[in-house]
Amino acid sequence: MLMSHSRIGNGEARRTRAWLRIACAGAALALLAACDKKPAPAPRAAIEVTVMTVTQRDTPVEYEFTAQTQSSREVEIRARVDGFLEKRVYTEGSLVKAGQTLFLMDTKPFEATLQSARGELSQQMARLSVAKANLARVVPLVAQNALSQKDLDDATGSDKEAEAAVIAARGQVRTAELNLSYTTIKSPLTGLSSFARQQDGSYVTASATGLLTYVYQLDPMWVNFSISENEILSYRDQEAKGLIKFPPNRDFEVAVILADGTVFPARGKIDFTNPAFNTQTGTFLVRASLPNPKGTLRPGQFVRARVYGAVRLHAILVPQRAVLQGSKSHFVWVVDKDSKARQRVVEVGEWHGDDWFINEGLQPGERIVVDGAIRVVADTPLKITDAPPAAPASAPAAAAAAPAEPQRQGGETQSLARRSSDDAVTH
Repeated sequence: MLMSHSRIGNGEARRTRAWLRIACAGAALALLAACDKKPAPAPRAAIEVTVMTVTQRDTPVEYEFTAQTQSSREVEIRARVDGFLEKRVYTEGSLVKAGQTLFLMDTKPFEATLQSARGELSQQMARLSVAKANLARVVPLVAQNALSQKDLDDATGSDKEAEAAVIAARGQVRTAELNLSYTTIKSPLTGLSSFARQQDGSYVTASATGLLTYVYQLDPMWVNFSISENEILSYRDQEAKGLIKFPPNRDFEVAVILADGTVFPARGKIDFTNPAFNTQTGTFLVRASLPNPKGTLRPGQFVRARVYGAVRLHAILVPQRAVLQGSKSHFVWVVDKDSKARQRVVEVGEWHGDDWFINEGLQPGERIVVDGAIRVVADTPLKITDAPPAAPASAPAAAAAAPAEPQRQGGETQSLARRSSDDAVTH
């Protein structure tokens, strides 16, 4: 009986210990499972951005080209007679007036030649007087048959010969007077003088060493730049498609930007486009004429020519900071109706101040991210603030502002050469 009770007690103790082990194991497993669970990710914070609505508008555009100034009238000052250069009477590099004396040559040989010519003229005039007096005597005698017809013919011939000799002598006098006047060499125009090519005392000849200096007219000043054939064809195509509009009669305005970035105060007009295509450079020459009354512009300066007058029709402009560069193309972030961003590939055109023309990829009414675009991730919530509206572009405003970045060359203005190129094919 006692053994029976002892066995029963031992069995219950074993069952109790087994249940305890099972309970501990279950608790341990539950603890391990709880340790393996990761905390749920916190929701992403909304990215703060500014957004603008895409619109279309006609936008005046201007384009820049590397250019060089040229005197509108460059004159060689040359000796017109052979002789010794006696004196230079102008200051090299100074502004000279039209009719101002620049050089003096030795006049003595020319004065002597003039005196001889005048003496010859006097002799011939004396012979003419004798011939006329003789003719006057012969005429009535022939009428009375006192002299033969041959005598009359001889007297008449002598008279005509004397008249011709007088004319020739007068020509010699005039030639001598001109040669004497050529010894005083004057400027034919008002302009900037160059250095003297011949020094005082040099013997100069009109054919070989007659170049003495140059005079450059400064007002107006020409500005030359070139247009490539590809650009002309491209913008002709855009004009045909109605994307670009040019001013009537290709009446473009040109401003000049100097080497230090300052804008020359006066504007000019394009007055010539070369109809001949340059096969070496693949370009057409375009020339603008600008007033330069103070002589600020000098011949040979390298400047930038900014041409106004073209209008891009129904253009889409977005700020440059809204356009990002991907691995293969440019793109923008387009905001959908749920205020989430979607990446959109776009085709960009030329720069326009701080904006960029978008040729393809955007439609009016769409919203794009402007500020904060670099932080945007696809399908991330956005905290949106509307961007301030852009001021309407205008040619005068664009002209007054200095360019913050160099503009792309290429430009519609170059289609101004279309007129001349059309002439070459069929300013």
